[in-house]
Amino acid sequence: GITASFAAPSYAGISVTNRDHASAVAMVTGQEKDSGEGSKLDYAALAAFPGTLIFYMGVTTAPQWTQKLIEAGRDRKAAATIIHRCSWNDQQVISCRLESVAEELVRRQMRPPAVIVIGNTSAASPAVSWFERKPLIGQTILITRPHQQSYEMCRALTELGAGCLIQPAIEIAPPQDWTPVDAALKSLEEYDWLVFSSANGVRAFLDRLCLLHGDLRRLGGIRLAAIGPSTAEALSKYYLSADIVPAEYRAEALAGKLAGKAKGQRFLLARASRGREILAEQLSAAGGKVNQIVLYESRDVLAPDPNVAAALAEDQIDWMTVTSSSIARSLVNLFGEQLRKVRLASISPVTSQVLQECGHKPAVEAKDYTTAGFT
Repeated sequence: GITASFAAPSYAGISVTNRDHASAVAMVTGQEKDSGEGSKLDYAALAAFPGTLIFYMGVTTAPQWTQKLIEAGRDRKAAATIIHRCSWNDQQVISCRLESVAEELVRRQMRPPAVIVIGNTSAASPAVSWFERKPLIGQTILITRPHQQSYEMCRALTELGAGCLIQPAIEIAPPQDWTPVDAALKSLEEYDWLVFSSANGVRAFLDRLCLLHGDLRRLGGIRLAAIGPSTAEALSKYYLSADIVPAEYRAEALAGKLAGKAKGQRFLLARASRGREILAEQLSAAGGKVNQIVLYESRDVLAPDPNVAAALAEDQIDWMTVTSSSIARSLVNLFGEQLRKVRLASISPVTSQVLQECGHKPAVEAKDYTTAGFT
């Protein structure tokens, strides 16, 4: 769309007014309704217009309107700029002359959407706009987290210029049986520590607690541990603060922080239906008494969206995010050898190890083992 700058209004970084060349702008549709009465555009007035002309919806009709504009007296050598897929991550900006606009569109096989800016201001604009300087411009990234967890990452990546597709590799569902969870909730006073290994676990546990027991006062005597900042942030939304958050966001680091306090302590681990046992094993080895409850089920998505599968097959995806071991394994099942068509971005060494065990080496690994670490 049209953005503002301090110097002058601009269209995708192309100035449309300039005190030395044009102080007015006219926007003209390149597609008129076929009423049988011929064009209602006054091409003589447009040719004599003392400013910049912007033609939109004019890709397929470019041979007609450019010729009419020239015949009406507009300089055939007038500067022109074609902006294809304006503000998309694959935006293209092509400079040419009015007389060659139609030829350029055909030669480059451009299809709508595109706008064409006619006037000397476009020639005087910077060669590269602010939009094209974004670090991920031209890159398409497939986000593979569950739908409800994808949008924040998508927003951050698009702010950096990327185009994003969403294809969940796993889905999150309530446990088939709440009985173990409900039993643990009834006996919360028996535990010294409540340990969360994901934000999903925080939400499921606390929502169930509030549903069955009214509010959070049942947690008054329990210390809280979170595996990382995202999990701690989920706690904060319930006005709770984690007593321990390790500097390195993985189970080994959390176990290391808790192990020295574990002897004789009772731990309730809120977790997913699948995952590594390292936390429970190390706390038990350190003398802790551990009970684990499944707060949600993590299930593989069995078939990709047809549009995503087609984009991958046609080499339209550059990167794929991999934010957990379970997602890594599911992606291998979903796409198989097609994964070799893209670069894989891993969230952590543990996830990278699973990818490599499956025969897929990640191109990059986040230094900060969080979803924010991808950006």
